[in-house]
Amino acid sequence: MNNTRFATAIHIMTLLSKSPQEWLTSDWLAGSINVNPVIVRKEIGVLKEAGLIVSRKGKEGGSQLAKNASDISISEIYSAVKNSEVLGKKNNNPNPACPVGKDINTHLGQLFTETDVLVCQFLGNKSLKEFTEQFE
Repeated sequence: MNNTRFATAIHIMTLLSKSPQEWLTSDWLAGSINVNPVIVRKEIGVLKEAGLIVSRKGKEGGSQLAKNASDISISEIYSAVKNSEVLGKKNNNPNPACPVGKDINTHLGQLFTETDVLVCQFLGNKSLKEFTEQFE
């Protein structure tokens, strides 16, 4: 829950949204985020795999959005980089002899799924364009 992947990804996507005609380099993007370009390149790979950005190599290389920012929902970005449950992790070895412990992970699983659906629905109603307009 305390990783910065989503924040990094949405930062990248917002920068690309603000400059739709430019090919922005990972070095330039990393300068805005104030992180190592390797971290940016890793997230670019994930976002590219999700079909959200396109990249090209070489002297004129960089990245751009794969589609219009108004056609990209924040939930698409979230889903591309999500690597943990919103509410954290379940306990690994609850006591099976305990009336709560024996069923806790089943009930947590349901709660986690319901929460994730709500988060995705909420973020799905917001476009990258709407988010980007806050910075103008």
